[in-house]
Amino acid sequence: MDYIELDGKSQDMTKVNIEALKEIFPDVVEEGKIDFDKLRAILGDEIDDNDERYNFIWHGKNQAIHISQTPSIGTLRPCIDRSVDWDSTKNIYIEGDNLEVLKLLQKSYSNKIGMIYIDPPYNTGNDFVYSDNYQDNIQNYFEMTGQTDSEGNKISSNVESDGRYHTNWLNMIYPRLRLARNLLRKDGFIFISIDDNELPNLRKIMDEIFGETNFIAQIMPISNPGGRDYNQVAITHEYLLIYSKSSESNLNELISNKKFEMFDSLGGYETRELRNRNPKFMRTNRPNLFYPFYINPSIMDNYGYCAVSLTKMDGYCIEAVPLNSQGQESVWRWGKSKASENILEGDIDRSQIVAKKKSTGGWNIYEKNRRSTTKIKSIWDETEMRTEEGTRLLRSLMGKTIFDHPKSLDLIKRICYIGTQPDSIILDFFAGSSTTAHAVLDLNREDGGKRQFILVQLPEKCNEQSEAYKEGYNTICDIGIDRIKKSISSISSKYGSAALKQMTLDSGIVINQDVGFRVFRLDSSNIKKWSGKFEDLQKSLDSFGDNFITDNDRTNIDILYELILKLGLPLTTSVTEYQVTDTSCIYSISFGALMVYLDETSSIDIAEKMIKLHNELESDIWKVVFKDNAFLSDSIKANIKETLKAAGLDEDDFFTI
Repeated sequence: MDYIELDGKSQDMTKVNIEALKEIFPDVVEEGKIDFDKLRAILGDEIDDNDERYNFIWHGKNQAIHISQTPSIGTLRPCIDRSVDWDSTKNIYIEGDNLEVLKLLQKSYSNKIGMIYIDPPYNTGNDFVYSDNYQDNIQNYFEMTGQTDSEGNKISSNVESDGRYHTNWLNMIYPRLRLARNLLRKDGFIFISIDDNELPNLRKIMDEIFGETNFIAQIMPISNPGGRDYNQVAITHEYLLIYSKSSESNLNELISNKKFEMFDSLGGYETRELRNRNPKFMRTNRPNLFYPFYINPSIMDNYGYCAVSLTKMDGYCIEAVPLNSQGQESVWRWGKSKASENILEGDIDRSQIVAKKKSTGGWNIYEKNRRSTTKIKSIWDETEMRTEEGTRLLRSLMGKTIFDHPKSLDLIKRICYIGTQPDSIILDFFAGSSTTAHAVLDLNREDGGKRQFILVQLPEKCNEQSEAYKEGYNTICDIGIDRIKKSISSISSKYGSAALKQMTLDSGIVINQDVGFRVFRLDSSNIKKWSGKFEDLQKSLDSFGDNFITDNDRTNIDILYELILKLGLPLTTSVTEYQVTDTSCIYSISFGALMVYLDETSSIDIAEKMIKLHNELESDIWKVVFKDNAFLSDSIKANIKETLKAAGLDEDDFFTI
C-alpha cells in the first residue's frame, strides 16, 4: 500500500472492537461479518438474556455508547508559542473537549497510560458544562466555548428542575470513561474524585466498564474538617474511587517514617507475632496453617530471641503450636513451606523467624519485619490533604485566588506515587487548574522519576466578574497553562535553576529532568470536507486538487501532527526540520525513521536530499511520505519512487497522502 488515507477522522473504535472479537473467535466470522447466533452458541451458558437480570440502565445510555465509538472529525494543532521546551519535553497539555481528545488519542496511546486521575464535575447543580452533540461534536465544541455564534448548545449548569439531573451527568461521564479505559496499560489504575451527589451512580458504571473485581478501594480524603454545613449534616469529606485495569495492577505502599530499634547483619527490623489473630481461622478449616515449631533456648540473640526449627532434634526440644490467649488452638499466618524458607537453622542472626519466652510461661513465634513501607489507609486526614491547602498554594503561586477549590498538591502527589511507576504516563482529562501537572513535576524532582503528564481541559470561559478574568485569564486553560509555568519557576527557585533540569541520585547517577510541556488545541481537521450541497458543488470541485485546508493560520506543522496521530505515533515524537529551500523542508520523525515532505511540488532533487539525509542519520527504519497532489505527473512520482528504492527504500515504505 502506498497511500495513507487521511479522512479527518480518528480511529474507528467499532472496527477495533470487531477486529478484537474476530481474533478471539475467528470461527464466528462469515464473509467479514459477525455471526452472533454462532457466537451465542459458543458462549453457551455464559450468556445472560434474562429480562430480570441486574442491569444499570438510564435514558440515553445507548447513545452514550454510540458516541464513544463514533470517530472524531477533529485534530490536535500544535501551539509551539505557548509551550515550554517544545523540542525536548514529553509532557502534554491539550485545550479541548475531552470526549473528542480521548478519541484522537486512541491510536497513539492505547494501552500506554500508567495512571488516570480525574476530578470531574460533581453535578452539584452549578458545575455542569459538558453538553455533547451526537451529530457533530466539533461544531458543538466551537459553539459551547463561544468560538462560533449559535443560538443553541451554550455552556450551562445542570439543575434538578431540568428533569434529567442524573441522566445528563451519566451521559456525559459514561462515554469518556469507556474511552479512557482503552488507554490504560494492563497494570494501570484510574483514580476519580467525587462526592455524594453521584457516588452511587459512578460506582455502578465503573463496575460495568472496569469490572467489579477490579474495584480497589473507596478512599475518604478529609477535605474540610470544619464541614460544609449547609445541609443537616456537615460534610467533611469527599471520595476517591480506585479501580485497576486488571489483576496485574499493584499499588505502591507509602514510605513509612518508622525507626527500627533492633538490628542484625541484614539491617533493622521489628518483630511481629506469627500467629494469625483471625478468630474464624482454626485448625479445622485451615489445617495447612497448623504445625509445630521447635525452639532451642540455648541459642539466643542480644534481644532475648531464640532460634527455631521445623524439625525436632538435639537442642530444638521445646514445641510451640499456635494458641490464643485462652489456650485454644488457632493457626499461623504462614504455611509450612514459607516458614521453612525463612529459617536458617543455627544462624539466628539471619533467620527471619525467632521465638521468645512469655512472662507468663510458654513461647511466642515471631517474624522479623523489615518493611519500611505501610499500606494505604482508607481515610486520608492529614492537614496537607485538605482543599484549603490547595487554595492556599495556588494563591501563593498565582498571586490571587483565581480558581475555586483546587485539589491539594500533596493529595495528587500521593495518588501519583501510589498509582504509578517512575516512568509512567499520567492522564488527567478534567485538568482544571493543572494540579496534576504540578504534582508530577514536583514528585519527579523529589524521587528522580521520569513520569510524564497528559492534561486535557475544556477552554471554559472565565466569568467576566471573576478575579481570574480581571487578572487577564480568559479561559480555564489560560489558568492551567500559566499555573504549570509558575510551578516550574517555583520548583526552580526551591532547588536552583541549575539543579532544576538535572538531578544527582544517591547512587551518583545524574539524570535529566523534564520541566517542559507541549501545548495542543483541538480544532477541525486539516482535511477538507466534501460538500454535498448543489450550491457548493463548483467550490468543492475547484478545491478537489488539494485535500488540505490552506487558509487561515493552517501550516504544514498542523498537517504533520495530524499525520502523526493518524499513524499512531506519540504527540511527543521527535521532529526535526531539514531545510530544502527557503520555503520548504523535509521533516524527519524519530531521527529519520519517517521522512515527510509536504511542499506543493515534489521532484527528484527532493528524493536525493532524502537519500543523503538517510545516510547521515543511519536509521535502521526508513519510511517516506509525500503529498499525493504534489507530483506534477505520474512519471515524476514513479521516478522519485524508483530513485528511493535504488537507495534502499522498501517499496512498501513509500507513502502518499
